Order: sequence, then C-alpha cells, then structure tokens
Amino acid sequence: MNLANLDIAIFVVYVIGLLALALYISRAEKNHERDTKDYFLASKSLPWWAIGASLIAANISAEQIIGMSGSGYILGLGIASYEWMAAITLIIVGKYFLPIFLKNEIYTMPQYLQQRFDGRVKTIMAVFWLAVYVFVNLTAVLWLGGLAITTITGVDLAYGMIFLGLFSIAYSSYGGLKAVAYTDIIQVVLLVFGGLVLTYISLDLVSDGKGVLAGFSILTEQAPEKFDMIFAADSPHYISLPGLSVLIGGMWVMNISYWGFNQYIIQRALAAKDLAEAQKGIAFAAYLKILVPFFVVVPGIAASVLFTDLDRADQAYPSLMNLMPVGLKGLVFAALFAAIVSSLASMCNSISTIFTMDIYSHFKKDKSQSHYVKVGRIMSILALIIAMICAKPLLGQFEQAFQYIQEFTGFFTPGIVVIFLLGMFWKTMNSVGAITAAVGSAALSILFKITLPALPFMDRVGIVFLACIALAVLASFATRKNYVAGGTGVVSLDKVNFDTTGSFNILGIGIVVILTALYATWW
Repeated sequence: MNLANLDIAIFVVYVIGLLALALYISRAEKNHERDTKDYFLASKSLPWWAIGASLIAANISAEQIIGMSGSGYILGLGIASYEWMAAITLIIVGKYFLPIFLKNEIYTMPQYLQQRFDGRVKTIMAVFWLAVYVFVNLTAVLWLGGLAITTITGVDLAYGMIFLGLFSIAYSSYGGLKAVAYTDIIQVVLLVFGGLVLTYISLDLVSDGKGVLAGFSILTEQAPEKFDMIFAADSPHYISLPGLSVLIGGMWVMNISYWGFNQYIIQRALAAKDLAEAQKGIAFAAYLKILVPFFVVVPGIAASVLFTDLDRADQAYPSLMNLMPVGLKGLVFAALFAAIVSSLASMCNSISTIFTMDIYSHFKKDKSQSHYVKVGRIMSILALIIAMICAKPLLGQFEQAFQYIQEFTGFFTPGIVVIFLLGMFWKTMNSVGAITAAVGSAALSILFKITLPALPFMDRVGIVFLACIALAVLASFATRKNYVAGGTGVVSLDKVNFDTTGSFNILGIGIVVILTALYATWW
C-alpha cells in the first residue's frame, strides 16, 4: 500500500466526518414526512453559496480531475478552454435560461419539455438522459475514481469502485439533494486547497526544489507546445481541439448543453430559494471555474515532464500524488475522493429524480410522496450497480476518458441544444420539430463519424448543430397546422424580468474581463 499510516488516518477522519455531517443535515423534522420536493429539490431552500459550491463539486470529479489532467499531459493547456469558456456559459445560463426554468417550477429538464411540447418529447429525452448518465457519466466517474484509488493505494480496481459506490450511497441516499449540496461546501474547499497544494508541489518537483515560478519557467522551456491554446491544422492534437472552432464553434454547443440543460448540474439552481439566489450561485460557480485549470491542467503538464513513460495519460494525476510527502498525500487523496463521491452522489440523485418524476410517476400516479422518495433511493442503488458492471468494458480501452465522454455525448448534444433554445425563444417550434432535431442529431453525428472519421468531433458538433436547427425549423413549419406550438414552457425574451443593473450583471462583466486577459496572456 502506498499510503502511510498518517495519510490513512487523515483520510479515515475525513470520511467519517463527511458521513456524520451528511447524516446530521439529512435528519428530518419531527412530524414531517419527507416529500419529493424535500428529497429532489432540497425543499427549494438552497442559498447562493451552497448552489455555487455544489455546482463545482458536481462538475469537478474523477473525469474532470484525472481525465482533464490526462488531457493536460497530452494536449497541454489548450484543454483549459473547456473551463474558461464554461465560466462565460454559466453567466449566459443564469441570465437567460434560469428565469424560464424557475418560472415553470420544474423538477427536471424532461418536465420542462413536456410543458413546452408534449409527453413524447419528455419520454424520449428522459430515456436518453438516463442512458447517458448511467453508461457514460456514472461509469466514467467510477472507473477513473477506482483507477485513482488503485494507483495510490494498490487495492484492486473493482474494490475501489465498490467502495466509492457504497460511500456515495451511504451519505446521499437518505438526505437527497440537501445532504449532497451542503456537504459539497466542505468538499469544494478541500478540493481547491488540495489541488493547489498538488500544483505547488508538482511545480516544485519540476524545478528540483527551486520553487513554483522556477518550475513553471522550466515547463515553458522544456514543453512549450503544452502552452499552445490554439492548435494549427497540422498539429497532432487538432482533431481533439480544432483551432478556432474551439472558440467560435462546437465547444459553445457542448458548454451550453452541459451547464444549461444537464439535469445533475442545473438541479442545484432549480432548488434555489428564488431567481436572485440562483443567479448569485451561478456567478459564484463561474468564478470558481476560472481557477480549475490551475490545479487540474497544470499538474498534468508537470507530469509530462516528470513522467515521460506512463502507460495511460489518466495515470498522471495519481502518479503525482504518489510523490507527495506523508500527510499531504492523505489530504490530497481526501480531496480527490471528495470530488469523486460528490459527483457520484449528484449523478445518482439526478438519475433517481428523472426516473421517478418523469417515468415511474407516469405509470404510478396515485402513490404517496414517501413512496416516490423510496423509489428514488432504490433507483440510485440500481444505477450504481449497472455502472460498476459496465465501467471496465466501456472505458478500459480508452486512453483519455475525458475525450471519451465528450466524444459520445457529442452525438446527442447538438439536438438537445436546438430543442431547448428554439423551444424557449421561438414560439413556432413544436414537438415534431423537437423530435426531428433529436433524431437528426444522432443520425447525422453517426453518419459523419463513419464517413468523415478525420473530422474533429468539435467541428462535427458545430455542423450537426446548424443542420438540426434547419431540420427543426422546417419540420415545425411543415406541421404547424397539425400540432400546437408554443406551449406553457415558452417565454419570450421581452417578458422575462432580467436583472440588468444589479450585481449579477457586474459579476458577468468581471468574468468576461478576466477571461479576456487570460486568453490575451496565453496568445
């Protein structure tokens, strides 16, 4: 085992403390039966700081830390485009999308689609999201989390995944979203602190103890290609990050889908006290996203200098942790564990929410609130079991799990964004147009993947997105006499009460200024 007794003690104290806190938060009030709003939406009472912290904790998990560090090991700082563009995307989501979702008082994204279109669209997308969350997101987090535990502790990969699954269920299944969101505050503090410590130590190791600045300078000298933000067409990494398409093409589609219409992300904002609180939480998360590359991608770049012969790029982050001194290794391991279990818990809660509220309740309409909560808990456990079984067959053959996730979600993302954007801001859009966009997205993506294998997936996402807009518009116009368009879920821009003068707008301007400075620096 690679952990010293002190490291193990730190980790055990953290695990016990986290579980105790979750159970304390989850305690029910006397004479109060926990209902679906309590379990799935934290009683609609989350403050902005809990929303922002939980958004980041749900986002930064094994596929983000280990997977993106692995991409940093191979691609370099260019992969940070996902993070810095996500900060701008969060501001867009908070300003334009959240008012619509909160006005319609929804639990899930499929529920919004039912209000806007009809039950067919809701069911199709609910089944799709369940499949993606279980077979892509959940499996990736379990696989990479188990890989990290194996690399650091030496235990078998299967045992590592089982431990992660059991712990995430133990602290989240009873209290639901409230337990997840409030414990995420501690998770994020530890995650950021532990990540920055690892960055400091890795850069210090690169410079042989001469300090962080010296280490960073050596990285830029020995691996200058790792700091290219825009790859030329002749770069071997162009297929992963295709030049300017990253800034003006498909990455916007990927980011808007993930931050705006992804259940296990947006569910935190849906649980806010009100719109203002949700927007402040979104802005807080946007600022935290700016920090992420400094403690996720930079260690991966450092690993490319320290470890030149890794079997898999995803071993970069765990390998760095093995070089840390006793005590700090336990702290950073606890931070990594915090990120993994937080995302597992978030995904399981969202899977159970969609299954219970969008599928199960459709067939069992007259059950008690406690019955639906029980079904949600059972579904969380089943989802984890399925993901554990499928993790190795699905991810064992991929060198970069982060790229695997982006590649496969990219098949469906263009259609999702078209459905929501046109559904929210174009009244003529109807259910036929929505279904056409969903089917067209999968069909065209697979067609391009087979016929144009050299086409970067980011470019493919952008092209399919534009094609799906055209298909949805044509289908909606062709069937507008037969299907009612513009259901209760549509809200035109001029009818939404946006905060155009308050703190949210100022925060948004700040994000743009900071990101502009960062891009200018690296260019």
